[in-house]
Amino acid sequence: MVFSRYKGYTLLWPTTERQRTWHWSYPIILLSTVVNVALLYLWCSSRVPSPLDSYQHLNTQPLLNADALDALNDSPLTPDNAVVTSLYTDAYATAVATLGHSLNAANSTARRIVLYLPSQVSPRALCIASASGFEPLAIPRIEPPHGSKGVYHRFVDQYSKLRLWTLAEHDVRAAVYLDADTLVRQNFDELFRLPYAFAAVPDVFMDKKGFSLMFNAGVLFLRPDARVFEDMLQKIETADFPARDAEQAFLNYYYGKETLRLPYAYNANLAIKQRQPALWDDLWHETRIVHYTLFKPFLDDREREVEIRLMEENVESKLGMQGGLFDQEIREWAGAWRETRRIYGDAFDVCERRAAGRQT
Repeated sequence: MVFSRYKGYTLLWPTTERQRTWHWSYPIILLSTVVNVALLYLWCSSRVPSPLDSYQHLNTQPLLNADALDALNDSPLTPDNAVVTSLYTDAYATAVATLGHSLNAANSTARRIVLYLPSQVSPRALCIASASGFEPLAIPRIEPPHGSKGVYHRFVDQYSKLRLWTLAEHDVRAAVYLDADTLVRQNFDELFRLPYAFAAVPDVFMDKKGFSLMFNAGVLFLRPDARVFEDMLQKIETADFPARDAEQAFLNYYYGKETLRLPYAYNANLAIKQRQPALWDDLWHETRIVHYTLFKPFLDDREREVEIRLMEENVESKLGMQGGLFDQEIREWAGAWRETRRIYGDAFDVCERRAAGRQT
């Protein structure tokens, strides 16, 4: 045979010894793998502390430069500005009415529009929501992409918010969008003079993401454009973004490099107070818009609609939550609600009577 000369070949290491060597190497390899995975996890999960996580009371300058603001005020706002909110369920009608009253109290000069889904909002709720000045505008619902797979159940209607970009058809050139769970504390008309196409406030999370580069979609500045809207509709089906947060996640990806990030005063998310109370204390006197993200004063403990006659009692029941951390903000909303009911109570009664008449 050709290979017969190798018949008596002896291995340098006996087979049994080689197997024994590899046997003892397995635990070492396994331990090394576990250690490397752990180190990789620690490296990936570690983050440099944000200056806001280590907030210090340093800057005492006002949010807006007085001279620049005076110059802006010399040129009156045009009538094609709008403050816009949305109503996808009856449970938020009283919140929209209270938001409208807070806009009146802040002397907002812009037109008011509430986008609503006619298939999901009753005439009674729409009547209440529009009592303080919002102009109702019915919109078709935008279905979440991929059959709503992965979308958090509370956000399934939120893609309809993209209809904001169609408001150019209704003579709106600049819009400030406010979620219904916001409350206006001071005038913010300066936003309408921004030269940018899109602006929002950075989001805040309670986990390791903390003070994030991502923005919160509860307060937005935008310039409506039908071409942008059509482009969005095409891309929500193909873009790769986290499904859970619905339109907010999509907008963060769509405007990832163009977003003008606004100061926290324009979207004072309650998560800021829970994460860094000292920052909140300094922010409060400059706050234009409060965002009730962590709880809704106008909903019951199961996030259901509260009757108008029981609203004040419901709001007061939330005092003391989390050791009273949010009592100031709860009382702020309660005060706005009392004023709203005092001024628009007769209009609310008309809404209720009309609804009762339709049921008989």
